[in-house]
Amino acid sequence: MSTPYPFTALVGQDDLRLGLLLNAVSPAVGGVLVRGEKGTAKSTAVRALAALMPRVPVVPGCRFSCDPASPDPACPDGPHEAGPDVSRDARMVELPVGASEDRLVGALDIERALADGVKAFEPGLLADAHRGILYVDEVNLLHDHLVDLLLDAAAMGASYVEREGVSVRHAARFLLVGTMNPEEGELRPQLLDRFGLTVEVAASRETDQRVEVVRRRLAYDADPEGFAAGWAEEEEALRARIAAARALLADVRLGDGALRQIAATCAAFEVDGMRADIVMARTATALAAWAGRTDVLAEDVRRAALLALPHRRRRNPFDAPGLDEDKLDETLEQNGGEDEDPDPDGPGGGGRPPQDDGPGAPSRPEGEAADAPEPSVPQQGTEQDTEQDTEQGQGQGQGRPSDGGEQQPVRAAEPFRTRTLSVPGLGEGAAGRRSRARTEHGRTTGSRRPQGSLTKLHLAATVQAAAPHQRARGRSGPGLVLRRDDLRQANREGREGNLVLFVVDASGSMAARQRMSAVKGAVLSLLLDAYQRRDKVGLVTFRGRDAEVALPPTSSVDAAAARLEQLPTGGRTPVAAGLLKAHEVLRVERLRDPSRRPLLVVVTDGRATGGPEPVALASRAARLLGAEGVASVVVDCESGPVRLGLAGDLARDLGGTVVTLDELRADAIAGLVKDVQETNRRAA
Repeated sequence: MSTPYPFTALVGQDDLRLGLLLNAVSPAVGGVLVRGEKGTAKSTAVRALAALMPRVPVVPGCRFSCDPASPDPACPDGPHEAGPDVSRDARMVELPVGASEDRLVGALDIERALADGVKAFEPGLLADAHRGILYVDEVNLLHDHLVDLLLDAAAMGASYVEREGVSVRHAARFLLVGTMNPEEGELRPQLLDRFGLTVEVAASRETDQRVEVVRRRLAYDADPEGFAAGWAEEEEALRARIAAARALLADVRLGDGALRQIAATCAAFEVDGMRADIVMARTATALAAWAGRTDVLAEDVRRAALLALPHRRRRNPFDAPGLDEDKLDETLEQNGGEDEDPDPDGPGGGGRPPQDDGPGAPSRPEGEAADAPEPSVPQQGTEQDTEQDTEQGQGQGQGRPSDGGEQQPVRAAEPFRTRTLSVPGLGEGAAGRRSRARTEHGRTTGSRRPQGSLTKLHLAATVQAAAPHQRARGRSGPGLVLRRDDLRQANREGREGNLVLFVVDASGSMAARQRMSAVKGAVLSLLLDAYQRRDKVGLVTFRGRDAEVALPPTSSVDAAAARLEQLPTGGRTPVAAGLLKAHEVLRVERLRDPSRRPLLVVVTDGRATGGPEPVALASRAARLLGAEGVASVVVDCESGPVRLGLAGDLARDLGGTVVTLDELRADAIAGLVKDVQETNRRAA
């Protein structure tokens, strides 16, 4: 086993270290989510924490780490008799992003279960992590079905494995620690709320600190054991402080004043549910114990809010995490408790944790900022005043850009719920919620012989395959004589996530402020829909004489939203360039991820201009994409009393469909259906 990097040797990252240590002091805090850019010691810190955790007493021989003081009565290895107990180091179990369901929850021997009625169960990672740490690196990339299992285990403190009438249950209480890079996509709100605390990390911009990070890392890589030995004294001191804080935790008093501050803070920031209040209370108590005090102070409540609330107040993936600290201070002041420590110099170190005593010192988390004021809504001009015909060279008048000119970005309109866009046919891509696909989860549509290990048994098909051979196999009793060749795998149909590639027209013909605001609002709505359906997204824009990839395909829809918000407009309309750039992006992405099917969303009014025969060039580029079978939707942004229908022509060349901005709204479609039903009722 390799020597872990010492926790006390980490440089900086006070918020990260404090969040992990508070969970070591009080596992009831509920774990920690570490958000930040790559290369910021996220994984190193989590792995180093395991060496500081107290040893765990266990029942000898129990595969599920039962506590000798209160063994699980439903333990599959039980019942446990009284006897000498043993202790072991706390485990840190890593859950790989690509793990199977059986690896996470455990697996039953289906053949023995059916033939002999024996519950032969092989424990999974949830059993290994019981009373320890479950660590998920890149937790935002975890497949949905594994997220569902984690949610169930975290909510119930137990894991259930049920297969065709055979059921096994075991305890699964663990400290959940996850790390993620927000650029690669966000977490589902349900799992996000299960993390007690969240911390934002970023690389230091101070030269001396960066030098020290490199110096220590090189020394560790050259001699891990020698480097760890040099920090052994600091590690032991920190381990002793954790043990002391744990022992003090039961004596910490959470007074009514502190409780009122906690409740008022959660109400002021409009967090959902009551979990935030409970987590803040536990975190403030742990902070007091960590500082060696038996009373919770306002400073503990403030620090707890900065750790427990930022990820709970996000309403959609485009909201930046963080708290308005001025508002927080005002709330705490208005609801000041009457039972704070009256003696700031008494036992416990006073009102604030010591500034020079490790990661317990309060500090403003990196990356957090006060909420920015709402930008003023630009005054809307008429389309007649601002739109230009760049092909004809018309651009006279103040404020109208000439060829290649640029207008300042406009703010997107409010997003709305969009109609469902999907890729036709049956795919086999990554699990998601958009298009039909063959998946490991979903409704059963048939059976087949298993290729490799059996994961989902089709019981009826298995019995049907074994039934004709019972006499030849010498069956004499009620039991079914089963062979491995009889087993049948269930075919499941569910939903997959797609690559939604947006191709957005940012030319002068789209430059009317009212129109571009509506267009950005529509794309923002589609991005929100892509987030909810677990898609990858990409953004191509075209204007002037060329097209560019504003955002390569990624799972981070908030990055796409940020690029969209900054999108300027003006110039000619090189539709062909935009489509050819999209073709290139899809070609490269097909090599990287061949199973993920693309959905092309072209947002334009279809008015191709610039260069010789721009309309013919756009038509040929569209037919190229159509010939390769790329599913596509053209969002027609044309407005005004006179409509040329060019977006519809483009959709026909692509072999896709065309919808207007109004038709993109889900409520507009529902209203249309309602009107048709009402008309039919009256006619009857």
